[in-house]
Amino acid sequence: MSERTLVLIKPDGVHRGLIGEIISRIERRGLKIIGIKMIRLSREKAEELYYMHRNKPFFEDLISHVTSGPVVAIVVEGSNAIIKVRNMVGATSPQNALPGTIRGDYGLDVTRNVVHASDNTENSEREINLFFEDHELVSYM
Repeated sequence: MSERTLVLIKPDGVHRGLIGEIISRIERRGLKIIGIKMIRLSREKAEELYYMHRNKPFFEDLISHVTSGPVVAIVVEGSNAIIKVRNMVGATSPQNALPGTIRGDYGLDVTRNVVHASDNTENSEREINLFFEDHELVSYM
């Protein structure tokens, strides 16, 4: 089933020069990049993205980190894109992420874990709409 998902390369991934590596991994999985932009997140946009973590102890660290520098927002499309990307990304905590996953290979801690990826269809749609308008996305069809 073809679907879309959002991947954010967080400031630690951008700063460490991992943009090309992450894009290469996405493309090697047979997924298409249909939207991409580098932006700086406002606190408001970051809080909207991570609203579900608002009452958790790591929320402030997460918001501070994701607004500390540029992020690269990527819309990925393909068959079962959400689960494929989640499997490539690995567990949230790099200590629990398998080697060969992005977080397993490059993550430093639960906040500086290089990437964010949508976890389900509803969040994917909501998160894509936070960063992209329909006319900014391309079609390969």
